[in-house]
Amino acid sequence: MSNSRIQTAIERSAALPAAEQIGLTPAAVAHIKTTLACEPTAIGLRIGVKKSGCTGYSYVMDFAKTIEADDLVFEHHGVHLVCDAASFAMLKGSTLNYVASGLSRLLQFNNPNVVDSCGCGESFSIKETPAHA
Repeated sequence: MSNSRIQTAIERSAALPAAEQIGLTPAAVAHIKTTLACEPTAIGLRIGVKKSGCTGYSYVMDFAKTIEADDLVFEHHGVHLVCDAASFAMLKGSTLNYVASGLSRLLQFNNPNVVDSCGCGESFSIKETPAHA
């Protein structure tokens, strides 16, 4: 993977207004660092959105192994959070937090664009914008 492609994506992301950037809590940074250490070929965590569920969309996460031309890369304390442009339109301004409650452990999205979610919390709908109407 070209370091210049990663750096360009980081610079493009950093130029966005602070309120639109995707953030990570300290707990999320620590969890993602631990997870990425188990996957040496990963350059970061890829997040996105896909059509799914009873309310429209669901979050997807995977190891980022490449950076595409339209990707944004948000850097937090050495963690690269990679997001494609189409998903970013629905994720802008979000913060990921790592939550541990009882036996449950998960990365949780705090997404200001969500207007409704299903009862089980697996899917959500977003504020309608011209790009998604």
